[in-house]
Amino acid sequence: MESFIKDYDKIIKKQRTLETNDPLDRLIAVVNEAKEKIRADPSSVTSSLAVLGKSIKMVSNGISEEQKEIQSSLSKYSKAIDKKFTADMMAAINPHAFDNKENILRSTIAMHFIRQGNFEIGDTFARETGLTVPDSMRHQFMEMFDIVAALKEDNLEPALQWATRHRSGLEKRSSTLEFKLHRQRYMQLLMGRQVQEAIAYARKNFAYFGTRHTQAANANADIQHMFTRDFCSLIGLSCDSPLYVSVTVGTQAMPTMIKMASIMKAKKTEWSQQQELPVEINLTDDTKFHSIFACPVSKEQATEENPPMMMGCGHVICKESLQKLCRGSSNLRFKCPYCPQESMASQAKNVYF
Repeated sequence: MESFIKDYDKIIKKQRTLETNDPLDRLIAVVNEAKEKIRADPSSVTSSLAVLGKSIKMVSNGISEEQKEIQSSLSKYSKAIDKKFTADMMAAINPHAFDNKENILRSTIAMHFIRQGNFEIGDTFARETGLTVPDSMRHQFMEMFDIVAALKEDNLEPALQWATRHRSGLEKRSSTLEFKLHRQRYMQLLMGRQVQEAIAYARKNFAYFGTRHTQAANANADIQHMFTRDFCSLIGLSCDSPLYVSVTVGTQAMPTMIKMASIMKAKKTEWSQQQELPVEINLTDDTKFHSIFACPVSKEQATEENPPMMMGCGHVICKESLQKLCRGSSNLRFKCPYCPQESMASQAKNVYF
């Protein structure tokens, strides 16, 4: 991988060199120089244009050579990657995954643009695909990005006003955002040598948080990330967009999926079930959102159609397993698979994780 990184750095360096010596700027400079000569001496039009033609040709040739060089480097880099990574990703892809789900995919993409702050692109995409982005959602994220932009400029006032308005919702989520915003403002005053103002600010604002945030006094949290997380939480959304999470999870799972696909192809076998993976995929903690229940009887993961059910004895199995045990009769008594106690399907209750 080190060789790839070095080659990538070389390409970036060449690209930055081209950006520094913008070829268009060079062409403009040549044309402006010819204009000044003609303006100063109108009789030199013919000679000036001849010199201009030669200069433009020379600059154009130089631009062409530079572009050829960077394109050659990109081509070599691309071929090296293709040669090194020979895995066929198509083997782990389900081409029918989004059949009859085009609107869901389009809506996810449109909302991703909105959630990234690319409002114009999101509106254009939604308009061209016939989607409607709720104005309320758009305005909420516009407010969020305006506040984040202020935070980047060390202007805490918009965030403080927002946190004060939503104090009750933040407290229900055990958020420390408002306290840390006040603490940051206090530190700004101290760093600006406004000691008396800092003392007055602390007396006015810290008393409310006194007993609840003594342990947080030494924390050094990322205020911008914390604000974004709490803002999204209060409007019932995750901090990261579903599209970003899906791509991240897919990237993490792809190596295992490719390996399993090649093994199953060699053994001429298929997935055990359409909606179930044959192996466990280890994901990072930030991509895990809810608990997963696997039925101890059928070994299948619970779904909305096949939810976990707690029997009278306290043991939990999936609904389909429960139906098999009671043979479809809600009042038939049967023995629990894990203890001597008898139960009935009518006694079982849904379990929500």
